This record gives sequence, C-alpha cells and structure tokens, in this order.
Amino acid sequence: MQLYNTLSAEERAELIDQAGKQRLTLSFYAYAKIEDPKKFRDDLFVAWNALDALGRTYVAKEGINAQMSVPAENFEAFRDTLEEYPFMRGIRLNVAVEHDDHSFLKLTVKVRDKIVADGLNDETFDVTNIGVHLKAKEFNQILDDPNTIVVDFRNHYESEIGHFKGAITPDVETFRESLPIINEQLQDYKEDKNLVMYCTGGIRCEKASAYFKHQGFKKVFQLEGGIINYAKQIQEENLESKFIGKNFVFDHRLGERITDDIVSQCHQCGKPCDNHTNCSNDGCHLLFIQCDECKAAMENCCSSECQETIHLPVDEQIKLRRGKQVGNKVFRKGKSENLKFKHSGELSDTALATASKSNDIRQKIKVKKMLLGKVEHYFVKAQVGLFAIENNEFTTGDTLIVSGPTTGNQEIVLDKMLVNGTENSTAKKGDKVTFEVPFRVRLSDKLYLKLQN
Repeated sequence: MQLYNTLSAEERAELIDQAGKQRLTLSFYAYAKIEDPKKFRDDLFVAWNALDALGRTYVAKEGINAQMSVPAENFEAFRDTLEEYPFMRGIRLNVAVEHDDHSFLKLTVKVRDKIVADGLNDETFDVTNIGVHLKAKEFNQILDDPNTIVVDFRNHYESEIGHFKGAITPDVETFRESLPIINEQLQDYKEDKNLVMYCTGGIRCEKASAYFKHQGFKKVFQLEGGIINYAKQIQEENLESKFIGKNFVFDHRLGERITDDIVSQCHQCGKPCDNHTNCSNDGCHLLFIQCDECKAAMENCCSSECQETIHLPVDEQIKLRRGKQVGNKVFRKGKSENLKFKHSGELSDTALATASKSNDIRQKIKVKKMLLGKVEHYFVKAQVGLFAIENNEFTTGDTLIVSGPTTGNQEIVLDKMLVNGTENSTAKKGDKVTFEVPFRVRLSDKLYLKLQN
C-alpha cells in the first residue's frame, strides 16, 4: 500500500504535460471530531493517489483542510471519496476561478495538532458555534451598512495584493496573531456593530467567527466559502465586486485575479505590480512582489546579495546555508529591509494600474526538458558520473541537465561519453552511460535532456 510520493515535482509535471488532460484546482475544509487522524490520513492518501489527485492537506482531531489539484475526469470520483465520511457529505468544494495544471505537483497529507493554528488553549471554546454565513449578494449588502465593520483574517502578504474595500487588514504574519489584535481593537463594539469577516476559502473565518462569539460579540458574520467562492458567485450572478485586486492562493500560481485593479507595487522599484515570486537563492526563498523588469534584472532574487550568491559554485552555496533554516524548512513572508516598497497594515482601496488581459496565468516552466534517467555513481577524483538511462535517447552535442535538491539545476553540453563501457555517440533506454561532470552529483539527482523552446 503506497502512502507517500514516489515521483519528484519535475517528473510529475512532465507526466501531466504528456497526459494533456485538464485538471481542476479546488479547496475544502470541515471541522469535525476525528478519533484517529493517522488512519484517516492514510485512507485518504490511498484513495486520492489512485485518482491522480495532488495537493496539500492537513488533518487533525478537529477536522480537515485541503487544497487540491484533481483531473477533471476524476472530479466526481474524488467527491465520492469524501462522501464516504458523514461529516463531509454535501461538502462545498471551492473550485478556483482560474486553473493551472501545475498548481500542485505532489500529494501531501499530514497529521497536525490543529488544521488552523490558533494559539488557543481554552477548552470552553466551541469551534462549531460559528457566525452567520453570507453569500456574495448578502455580503455586498451588509458591507453597505454603516453599522458594519469588515475584517480581513488573512496575513499581510495576502491582503497587500487584494482586499475588500474598507476592510481592516491586520499587519500580521499568522492567523493566531490576528485574533487578540482584532479582539482588543473592537472591544467597544461587541453589542451593536456587525462584525463581518472573510479569508481565502472560509476556514480561518469559521474558527474566527466562533472565537469572537465566544468573546461576547453579538452580531458575527462570515463570507461563505471565502474570496474563492465570492469570485465565483459574482461572475455567475453578475454582481458588483467589492473585492479589489488579486486573491493570494497557496499553490504554484500564488494568486488568481478577481478584478483588473492592481493595488500593490513591485517591492524593488515601486512599479504597480501584484505578482509574487520566491527569491531564487535557496538560502533565502523570500516571498515578495516583483515586476517582470526587476525579475529579469535581479534574476528572481530579492537583493544583490542573493543575486551574487546564486552564481557561486553549488558547494559554496551549501556552505553558506549550513546550520541555517532555509529552503522548504521556512516560509519567509515578505518582510525585509531590502524591500523598499513593501506595504502592510492600513492599505489603500485605490487602484494604481489596470492589469492587462490574459487568459493564461500559469507560471511557465523556464526550461523545457525531458527525463532521461538517474545518477548511479559519481567518481570524485575523475569527476565522472555514471547514469542509468530509463527513458528516451540522446546523442553527443546535446545539452543535458542534472537536477536535484542539493545539486540544483546544472547544464552541460555533452562532448563525449561511454555507453556500456564503449565510446559511442548515442545512448538509449536501458544503457549505462558515463561522462565527465565538472560538479558533484548525487544519487538523488535526475538526468534530463534540455529541449528547444
């Protein structure tokens, strides 16, 4: 029984492209009492893996929180896997407004203490005692009421690129930070004001609405299905969008456009921009807003220091990272003294520019490549790599890419090689190939053929 991924993100992306089938990006959550989260996790992984469902899911004794990419042809079968559990029968699946076949490239299902970290240890707090759910039309109406206070329960890097007009946008990095801040700020409005809240898909507001009812707020409301569901409803019902800008999402897209308004700036030059990027330096990975011009000039880096680092030999980069929390171990959320035009806290409702029309928001893979095989050995003194060829064929003169989590992406133009111990100009599936590699390769590395764009 397979309970974990066996393919890398690169291999999965290649298989998705080869299949050429539409995938749907969706999210859902449910608060429920789950007695055995580990068994629940394993059962979900087995069922979803069989349907080629990918994504990031957290399960806990308090419920489930999932963001998924599912083949369109398997959508109903995927829904059936949820219907097997009473607490998920009829569950709302928030299907994204814009789709990207590469939104998720692995299936990850993890057991956590809570599906939304809240920092609360109050056993009297009932997470199921929630506020009133509002659909898009009702939400628009209550926002027009002068007796309404609307709060964004997302983090600063999310609200910066898009938010509801007039919303309180806390300058926080985590959901748990926002609860006491908003509670203290609104202490005088417990009895008479409409406390209206929203988030990306509804899960944070579900818990926040219960928390504020627990704190004594009398009129608590939340946007049903979050911004994702709101965007879908205003399209279907031809409603005015009171949300302005872009909705940050936690997949490879990093955002989907709700309106054409750009309300944020490139953090490096100040040009109107709402496209996030992660710094290319594996020792940084800072999440920040970067325009196309700065992306080209800075090579996807947040600073000149990081730009210099990515050009160092791989071994030197590894030495610089040694002993630090880097890469996938930390999610840096866009606050750095190098970012001159970063805004958070009280945000403007005025658009700085209008986005150009585009039907394709997918972040293109920079280099097109075809998987050939994997590393079997590296002869350090001779600087020669031994590779097992598992797919396709290649010849001398081709450009090859050796890729791995530590090696990075290293290109070489193949001058000569030994195929099964004899010098040859062509290698094919099943061959053992050796050739000079002027950098250290590892058993986790894959060999690719670089394709012409």
